[in-house]
Amino acid sequence: MKSTICQRILQKHCSGKPLKVGDIIFADVDLIMATDGFAGIIRQINKLGLEPKYLDRFVAVVDHHVPANTAQAANTAYAGRQFALASGMKYYFDVGRGGIGHHVIPEAGLCKPGQLIIGADSHSCTYGAFGAFATGIGGADAAVAIATGKLWFKVPEAYKIVFTGKKGPYIQGKDLILLLISMLGVDGAVYKALEFTGDAIEDLNISDRITISNMVVEMGAKAGIFETDEVTRDYFLNTHNYIIPEQDFYKAGEDEAYEKVINIDISSLEPLVALPDLPSNAASAKECKGIKVNQAFIGSCTNGRIEDMRMAADIIRGRKVHRNVRLIVLPGTQKIMKQMIKEGIFDIFIDAGAIVGPPTCGPCAGVHMGLLADGENCISTSNRNFVGRMGSPKAGIYLANPAVVAASAIKGEICHPEEVVL
Repeated sequence: MKSTICQRILQKHCSGKPLKVGDIIFADVDLIMATDGFAGIIRQINKLGLEPKYLDRFVAVVDHHVPANTAQAANTAYAGRQFALASGMKYYFDVGRGGIGHHVIPEAGLCKPGQLIIGADSHSCTYGAFGAFATGIGGADAAVAIATGKLWFKVPEAYKIVFTGKKGPYIQGKDLILLLISMLGVDGAVYKALEFTGDAIEDLNISDRITISNMVVEMGAKAGIFETDEVTRDYFLNTHNYIIPEQDFYKAGEDEAYEKVINIDISSLEPLVALPDLPSNAASAKECKGIKVNQAFIGSCTNGRIEDMRMAADIIRGRKVHRNVRLIVLPGTQKIMKQMIKEGIFDIFIDAGAIVGPPTCGPCAGVHMGLLADGENCISTSNRNFVGRMGSPKAGIYLANPAVVAASAIKGEICHPEEVVL
């Protein structure tokens, strides 16, 4: 195959003719997502003199300002709620009925391999973990798509990322993507599609893949797509009783189809930490020894799944959060919260001295439920650590996987999990 996965998916959604890099196309979209401010998108549709004809493809999830933390946020949510109720929107997830959008959509079985998905949120690339071409767009583009069912795209160049080897203890998708970002830089994949293949992905579960696809935008990438394989097949069969059609099993193309091929052996990879103020500033957790933390955060659209909670709980079980640390745990969805309660994970965090809250983007987006003061350090499972992201511009944000965050919360400083467990 001399075409990339993204070319084949885009081709399927437009003329059906082979596409080449740089082609401008108008393609049918399968899913359009938006968050709290989606009423503004509807207003743009009206301003253009159009009608929201494709609401059956539209998913709105209230997740950033949850629960509403200002009167303005409450009014924004109210406007969206009124539209959703009046229009009879099928896929509207209000407070208490969903969670973080990029977890809710897969949980509801709304994203599938081979789909073309757009979202009015930069981390909409998350759905590439399921073999979809998914990308973030602006509100005006979302408005046009809801009105017409189509959107324009420029066929991107693609990088083939070949992961090989076996991941070691305490390694999660977060470590793989932080390594890749450190190699390419925050502007190293602007408007590129990254396609993931290699024998190592057989050991990456859907949770790992979500983390990786979610963060490709931190390099400027348009999309981050995993090959459709047995892991994908088993996930959809076991979770959604959905059998993936053979035509939606997409494999990476031959090397010459790509602008760049990057081979990465993960066998010796250590847990990584992204230092302030860029996700590309990666160092091993052991190299960060001695850096004090005031807050630890486990959650976000990057790492808020039940697998992440289990990983952190395994570190924290029977231990106490350091007296100088606030540990904030926010599961990705209501369903994940219920599973945490069922498995006793909720109690593990509470008994350790953590605060466990509702599904929300709040701390990650720097809007509420965990803002930082001047001079404080936070180690977080979220996706961005630029200046002022989580509150004070004088605070430091460090990114890591759930095991590292949990261990650091116990020790009071950034550390490798084995320093706490062994």
